[in-house]
Amino acid sequence: MKQYLISALLSFLAIGVFGQYQNVEISDVSSPNEPSIVMNPKNTDELVAGANLRSFYFSVDGGLTWTRQGMQSDYGVAGDPCFIVDTAGNFYFFHLSSPPGGSWLDRIVCQKFDMETEEWIADTYMGLNGVKDQDKEWAVVDSATNTIYVTWTQFDQYGVSNPDKFSNIIFSKSTDGGLSWSEGLQINEVSGNCIDSDNTTEGAVPAVGPNGEIYVAWSINDSIVFDRSLDGGQTWLDEDIFVSTQPEGWDYGVPGIYRCNGLPVTVCDISNSPYKGTIYVNWSDQRNGSDDTDIWLSKSTDGGDTWTTAMRVNDDAPGKQQFLSWMTVDQANGDVYIVFYDRRNYDDDNTDVYLARSTNGGETFENILISESPFLPSSSVFFGDYTNITAHNKQVRPIWARADWTDMSIWTAIIDMTVGIAEADNFAPFSLAQNYPNPFTETTHFSYKLSASSRITLTVYDVYGRQIVRIIDNEMKSAGKHTEPFAAGDYKLPTGVYYFTLSQKDQVKKRKMLLIE
Repeated sequence: MKQYLISALLSFLAIGVFGQYQNVEISDVSSPNEPSIVMNPKNTDELVAGANLRSFYFSVDGGLTWTRQGMQSDYGVAGDPCFIVDTAGNFYFFHLSSPPGGSWLDRIVCQKFDMETEEWIADTYMGLNGVKDQDKEWAVVDSATNTIYVTWTQFDQYGVSNPDKFSNIIFSKSTDGGLSWSEGLQINEVSGNCIDSDNTTEGAVPAVGPNGEIYVAWSINDSIVFDRSLDGGQTWLDEDIFVSTQPEGWDYGVPGIYRCNGLPVTVCDISNSPYKGTIYVNWSDQRNGSDDTDIWLSKSTDGGDTWTTAMRVNDDAPGKQQFLSWMTVDQANGDVYIVFYDRRNYDDDNTDVYLARSTNGGETFENILISESPFLPSSSVFFGDYTNITAHNKQVRPIWARADWTDMSIWTAIIDMTVGIAEADNFAPFSLAQNYPNPFTETTHFSYKLSASSRITLTVYDVYGRQIVRIIDNEMKSAGKHTEPFAAGDYKLPTGVYYFTLSQKDQVKKRKMLLIE
């Protein structure tokens, strides 16, 4: 075991890349893939996530630990999980259908979860339209009215090449907490085919503007187009607005991935930042070649009338693969985050996960490695069609699938963007930075910040959860930033993985560190 661990650590050193944030495995049960995650902005410790095909997870400690449930519905659970949270703290799970005795994909299903009771309190649907197929839904909540908006793709007949069969973007909304839904409304100008490829209308992710506007973009015919409603979804533009070309289309191949796509994600800044009202659209494509997939962003500051030229988000040299991105805006401050898979560090199919962050309205992005180790996927297993990410008040939780050849699992990273930032952290009682240096050979340092004087405990554990030492034992510490040294030699610790925790009353923050002798 020790020899294997040393070998693994040296392999990390050889490529010179370490994830900066603690990674947490959410689950490896039932080969999970295509995950979705959402954070309650009123309590950032509350997180809900899901994965194909019927897995639901929730966390009440900021993502450090998770509870899994198998999902059921009166209308079946058939994939494309999407999670949102409303202004009352209720979570919603949207997915495709497969009803007993009914037709596969005949509707979009919404299930409502009460975090306090840990019970499902509603099971409703939208989009039922004869024999037509309903696919690839996404939802958003208007934080001013608690209205829920959903958009998706409707196929006249899924997967056929019949020129008389079409795909369209459909919209529905609920004004009563998901108990009932408006009749599906087609909002696109140009219909697509039903093949489920480049000339199919797909990728509709709705966003809400600062005055209740509804914005959505999607892919069609090697382009990305945009639509909006200014009256709660009753009327939409007669002509869709062009955002960007998407050369080689949204349906493309990446080695080692079962299938891949560059479908767009639309978000809008409704914070009180200087960039309030900015609409962002993020996607990926292969305009630079099949061996050089890239992540792109375009934005609009005039309600979607005009769009900037596509900007490359990944900042590596040309010639590597970046794919399957997702984007969110931290509505507490306007920061933009994009998560994606990345192979910049390798000459094969080994894959990392990166986070791109912009603090200046999408003008520039910092790229950050967030996965602790790469994975090597196999195209023989379904990997899923997207990642996801949620953020609020500088607490960021991406979610991604990991394929260790054919073994699937889903992960998150515990990212606290307050660490290393000068401004005071007024919303959290304390924060814990990653130890520095990490990995370390002899001595490292633990840094933490307290928003008020309080009693804390700082503890080091081994990989099996056994306590090594309690560096601070329920001591009173003043408000501000503190640093504590830790010398591994004092405890005769061997090379390996260790954890350190900072606790205050019933709250605990935990991070991983690597010791190399």
